[in-house]
Amino acid sequence: MRVAFLAAPEGVEQVELTEPWQAVKDAGGTPELLSTQSGTLQAFHHLDKGDTFPVDREVGRAGMEDYDGLVLPGGVANPDLLRTDERAVDFVKGFFERGKPVAVICHGPWTLIEADVVRGRRLTSWPSLRTDLRNAGATWADEEVVRCEDGPNVLISSRKPGDLKAFCTAFVREFQHISA
Repeated sequence: MRVAFLAAPEGVEQVELTEPWQAVKDAGGTPELLSTQSGTLQAFHHLDKGDTFPVDREVGRAGMEDYDGLVLPGGVANPDLLRTDERAVDFVKGFFERGKPVAVICHGPWTLIEADVVRGRRLTSWPSLRTDLRNAGATWADEEVVRCEDGPNVLISSRKPGDLKAFCTAFVREFQHISA
């Protein structure tokens, strides 16, 4: 199981990167950190700087065919920066076009909205994205984890860091099934 984690050079919510990353490793998978720039990315604990993490590959040099699934962590600035980068948006859209599973948490759906892949889908997010998702044609649910098959791929979504245990269990199960 090889999993792409896509995050902007700064602004990712650290726990939404590190806990899913560890869940992939614990399941025997290989996580890879992609970003819009090489080097390192700066994670955050809400509004305070957290740790830095080495970027494995720039998103423009990565192919969807190399991965079994995609994880989009949240953080307010992270998806806002990603949705302005055409390579990142195209990469995300490619997972949907190829029918590969995607897992997204918190503010991460902003990138999905930009990729125009939420229309007709049911998902959850941080509550402040509810109207954005509805305006983009999605059905928003206030649930710990939502698994949606109403589209070309399986989409797993969660609301917040407090949902991480359930989120990790759900997406790892899905990604393992695909990679088997």
